[in-house]
Amino acid sequence: MRIRNIDIEHPIVLAPMEDVTDQPFRVICKRLGADIVYTEFVNSEGLIRDSVKAKVKLQFKEEERPFGIQIYGGEEASMESAARIAESANPDLIDINCGCWVKDVALRGAGAGLLRDLPKMERVVSSVVKSVGLPVTVKTRLGWDSESIRITDVARMLEQTGVQALTIHCRTRAQGHKGEPDFSWIPRVKAAVHIPVFVNGSIDTLEKVKQAFDETGCDGVMVGRVAIDNPWFFQQAKHYLRTLQQPPTPSLDERLSVTLQHLALAVEYKGERRGVIEFRKHYSGYLKGLPHASKVRQDLMQYVEQQPVVEKISAYFESLKQLEPLEVLA
Repeated sequence: MRIRNIDIEHPIVLAPMEDVTDQPFRVICKRLGADIVYTEFVNSEGLIRDSVKAKVKLQFKEEERPFGIQIYGGEEASMESAARIAESANPDLIDINCGCWVKDVALRGAGAGLLRDLPKMERVVSSVVKSVGLPVTVKTRLGWDSESIRITDVARMLEQTGVQALTIHCRTRAQGHKGEPDFSWIPRVKAAVHIPVFVNGSIDTLEKVKQAFDETGCDGVMVGRVAIDNPWFFQQAKHYLRTLQQPPTPSLDERLSVTLQHLALAVEYKGERRGVIEFRKHYSGYLKGLPHASKVRQDLMQYVEQQPVVEKISAYFESLKQLEPLEVLA
């Protein structure tokens, strides 16, 4: 798979997710094998109005490269200006969100709303491509609903505008995250274009990663929600693709180390109080399947300072080492 200077075999990339793929989480996923990471989606109108909330999403660490900034909007002028602002942050690529299904975005003509007006999608994407020197990619869905799937035409159109890669969430906007994704469209898209095509949509097991590569001919796989509970998924999937063997589960020491790394990054990036509070959503993933995890999570919710969290989690993992291995795995 090649996007200009980015050349990766069978890439497994982290999907942009609002309120999830902040800098600390991206760094952790990158350290655990994600080949490309993306920002949360950034509102083009917010960027051009110098919104602090929008501008802070552009920040990243060098270790995150290859790194993409995803922007969204439904107006050509705003998207063009936003793309230039995003480019000034010096990412490796600019991604355009043409797939967000939530009402506040799609019904205002942005995200998946562009699938209802393909000439407008073409104008918006073309304006971004022409305004920046970086590679521009697009993430979209199969169509607005089952009656309006024109993804092969969309892919051809996007390639002609100069888009250098395409990610397809294999559901329609009407489906949201419900129902089974239809990956049968990917071979048809691959036959229609020459740019790399990434597959997305409930690829949440190692077997599904292999199936996506083997059965669709895709150039890469994008995963999202599975990484929230298991940021090791990227390196585990690569192990599985390479060996066809189930990878070893992270040891207690590995779990503890990554948990504390993530917490420290959150505090560094957001400040102590906010970093600790917003890190709470990750406890369930890092403690998943461990004995008495629900009680530990409940106790951790009371803290707003880093050190008590570090002490509580460290003591908990140390106590687990005293148990028989089967007790920990139960």
